[in-house]
Amino acid sequence: MTELFLDEVASPLGPIVIAWHGDALRALYFLDRRDRMLSFFRGRFGEFDLREKRHRDFRARIARYFEGEFNAFDGAALDPGGTPFQKRVWDALLEIPPGQTATYGGIAERIGSPAACRAVGLANGLNPISIVIPCHRVVGSNGKLTGYGGGLDRKQWLLQHEGASSRQSGLKF
Repeated sequence: MTELFLDEVASPLGPIVIAWHGDALRALYFLDRRDRMLSFFRGRFGEFDLREKRHRDFRARIARYFEGEFNAFDGAALDPGGTPFQKRVWDALLEIPPGQTATYGGIAERIGSPAACRAVGLANGLNPISIVIPCHRVVGSNGKLTGYGGGLDRKQWLLQHEGASSRQSGLKF
């Protein structure tokens, strides 16, 4: 049975739940999406035990991110699990700079699977470490905000927080 530690952190977008084991962050979800997180854990670990415990480093990194330090998670150990394809998508997400966006098609090309736009969208939606692995930076080919597990209002907030401008990037807020 896998033992996971949980901590709840306040944010401008509502409470965030983080989960970790050892030194690695395994999940970051908004509290109102906790059921989604538990479903992810069941799929990844089968049986698991959750224990509440504070994690000072991850708490501090989240606070710094919301204060505008967008590289606050650089160097943090991440363990999202996933298939090899999902890992390639999530690694590509980590390359999108704050304040910028990429399209699903652009990510598909970047990982060498140009016809895999829908699969990229699915992998993007299954990202268990939102914000840190910035799935919110992926938009439709027309610049429209599409699909975000935390809700499109949060996706828009995060993009604006990071400095994405609808005039500069062609985003459609």
